[in-house]
Amino acid sequence: QVQLVESGGGLVQAGGSLRLSCAASGSILDIDAMGWYRQAPGQQRELVALVSSGGITNYADSVKGRFTASRDNAKNTVYLQMNSAKPEDTAVYYCTVLISLRGYWGQGIQVTVSS
Repeated sequence: QVQLVESGGGLVQAGGSLRLSCAASGSILDIDAMGWYRQAPGQQRELVALVSSGGITNYADSVKGRFTASRDNAKNTVYLQMNSAKPEDTAVYYCTVLISLRGYWGQGIQVTVSS
């Protein structure tokens, strides 16, 4: 079993910053990829950023230049630094990890950006 615990969400004003964290624990040998998705009300879940085991990061076009994802392999933790936040970034953010081709999800954390 793999458990993911997210933290750092909340309310931020437009233009502000927020940092999300997600720590993985449990039956973990090697994590292939770690990252973040988000889902706004009435919308499908979408990729925000995904960091490979080699440190290569893929970003959604909508967050490029504003968000930075990083991972600490020693702590099995992935971060999402959100800068220049926009109201359209408001969503539930889900941490995800890929281990041996199997995906795991966190419970989700709310991020609200006020205009």
